[in-house]
Amino acid sequence: MSKTIEQFNKDMGLDELRVINVAQRRKIARRMARLAKSSAFKKKKERSLLKIASPEKQAVKARKAAKKLIVKKFYKNYDQLSPQMKVRIDQQIQAKYGAAINKIAGRMKIKVKKAEMDKVKKARAARQAKQSEERN
Repeated sequence: MSKTIEQFNKDMGLDELRVINVAQRRKIARRMARLAKSSAFKKKKERSLLKIASPEKQAVKARKAAKKLIVKKFYKNYDQLSPQMKVRIDQQIQAKYGAAINKIAGRMKIKVKKAEMDKVKKARAARQAKQSEERN
């Protein structure tokens, strides 16, 4: 039996629109900053560039892009707001525009898939160039 995207996201903890508080945001930022410095993380990121994301991950990316569109349209100064205000606005967006985000995300899947293909092509070409440069 196959899972729906929403169910998969919930099971995997990938629900992008979940509400988190300021302390949680800071904790995530510290963890990611520490991880980004490790060589294992850098290699993992490099390897992931060579693969096309799964349809579930593409759906998450589409939802994020849809949310960005809504934020850009209705909350133009979102980037300059304090973290507390961002939390409040995220809650408003989730309540007010959740259905619109789902609808836009459905259309964004095509663009996300195309962007994934371009990302992989570019990464593979860069890898080939690097390998041929090392041989010479």
